[in-house]
Amino acid sequence: MEIAIIIVTVFIALLHCYFLWLEMFGWLTRAPKVFNKIPKETFIITKDLAANQGLYNGFLAAGLLWSIFISDSVWHHNVALFFASCVAVAGIYGALSVDRKIFFIQALPALLLMILLMLQMFWL
Repeated sequence: MEIAIIIVTVFIALLHCYFLWLEMFGWLTRAPKVFNKIPKETFIITKDLAANQGLYNGFLAAGLLWSIFISDSVWHHNVALFFASCVAVAGIYGALSVDRKIFFIQALPALLLMILLMLQMFWL
């Protein structure tokens, strides 16, 4: 169970590291290809907003990675569950307000991690 939790946690963290890069450094180059429904002229005027959003994604990634290295099992569980919940809420909100695909890319992996963490908690 712990191996599965670590794998899913690292996957989600790496995904959010990509979001960080995309929104902070690739907003004017790569993001217009990823978000092709947004008019291209919008990217220049939203660059600072996207960078701020990317920073938050970096905090989510850092928190998830931090949870892996916490040796106390209760704290490890609580920190991982907190950051997975933050990712899930952000993904659900994004799916409702921007694009349904966000649910599958962001919220679903976080919900999977939350389920694994809950199962682990009940098996301890």
